[in-house]
Amino acid sequence: MTGDSLMSAPTPDISVDAFRAAMSQLGAPVVVVTTDGQEGRHGLTVSAVCSVSDTPPTLLVCLNRSNRSYAAFAGNRVLGFNILGEGDQALAAAFASSRLQPEERFSHGTWHQAVTGAPLLDGAVVSLDCTVEAVHVSGTHDVLMCHVKAIRHGADDIDVLTWFDRRFHVLPRTKTMKRPGFSGGSYL
Repeated sequence: MTGDSLMSAPTPDISVDAFRAAMSQLGAPVVVVTTDGQEGRHGLTVSAVCSVSDTPPTLLVCLNRSNRSYAAFAGNRVLGFNILGEGDQALAAAFASSRLQPEERFSHGTWHQAVTGAPLLDGAVVSLDCTVEAVHVSGTHDVLMCHVKAIRHGADDIDVLTWFDRRFHVLPRTKTMKRPGFSGGSYL
């Protein structure tokens, strides 16, 4: 089969439910992204996060433009990526809840402000302090390209919280790898 024959094959319509069911089989870390600045302090639980480059260190996150917190992320242009660990299920649920006001979400966990102003979770597996460098539109979402300004690693004994098959799972960490405690700028 050639590339041309693949391109000319008709593509069936794919329903939202079918796509979501397929994506539920793609395991992902549970991450709370946060922001603070002129547009206020906001945070969301997301799983659409991935690394893009290590030079410069860059992450991407996909945010739905209809989310009530989207304007704050777009306006503040700073983000904290907080990778959650075992025991953070309630915190993840709070930041995913549409019933809680943005500030109420921060009553879960202990937070400190990073150099950029983004809130970072004390006790996260890893927190990354970032600035938004570019935004790309894709369907209902914007893809935010974020440059990492600082990294803070949590304790080595925190296992990683993941989302797979529409529920939380815990992924044990490899205990043999040494991780630096902090790199980049300093936290306030």
